[in-house]
Amino acid sequence: MGCIYGLVALGFVLIYKATELVNFAQGDLLMLGAFTCYMFVVWYGVGYWTALALAVALVGLFGAALDATILRRVIGQPQFSVVMLTIGLGAIFRSFASIAWGSEIYTLPTPFSARATRVAGVAVSHEYLSIIVGTVLLCGLLYAFFTFTRVGLAMQAASQNQLAAYYMGIPVKLMFSLIWGISAGVAAIAGVLLAPVSLIDINLGFIGLKAFAAAVLGGFGSIPGALVGGITIGLIELLSGAYLPQGFKDVAAYVVLLVVLAVRPQGMFGSIARKKV
Repeated sequence: MGCIYGLVALGFVLIYKATELVNFAQGDLLMLGAFTCYMFVVWYGVGYWTALALAVALVGLFGAALDATILRRVIGQPQFSVVMLTIGLGAIFRSFASIAWGSEIYTLPTPFSARATRVAGVAVSHEYLSIIVGTVLLCGLLYAFFTFTRVGLAMQAASQNQLAAYYMGIPVKLMFSLIWGISAGVAAIAGVLLAPVSLIDINLGFIGLKAFAAAVLGGFGSIPGALVGGITIGLIELLSGAYLPQGFKDVAAYVVLLVVLAVRPQGMFGSIARKKV
């Protein structure tokens, strides 16, 4: 679960670093990715891996289109306006999912279902292993993309200084749309990985609230911090469910969020930026 929180938090961080927008619909993009993969696998009989690729591509394109048509218009507006817009978009996505797929709870069949491996006498589900392995592979691919490709370097330049990147010939608006597309695609992968464990319903996207706590804990502008924050929140939930009174597990992430905001607002890996005017 910590890996899932980390992946969704990664989407928060990617968008914030590029556009300084906080996308509270990130969790609902995860939900759309899970439903889309379910639709291809169960309704149309498409293979799991093909359905995963199609879900990621469609949700990624949808994320890029959101930036190009709606979200780009609020860049530079007060953060409250951006927050309310993305919360409203999340509500629209849930309503759309309810109309398209219904309000029932669905199960996504995967090649990992009902399979386990014993490690040191402990049965480890392949569904959970797939989440961990998928997170590691995805983070490696993103690191290589942003470090060694021209497009990845252009995205980093656009996120660090939009005006300078524009003067250097980088199509900043296109880079922003690509970042939104990548962020939505990462959320879709997280949704597909999570679906066999948590099942699929229209409220699956509320996991984004815990992922937001993970992003704040790690440092909202730090990509490694998002992953570390997600795993930390997952461990805190696990330990609080085991050792603290019943029900505390559900609020542990938000308690940690409040403590971090009070003690170290920049998070574990964040830094305080200063501007000279």
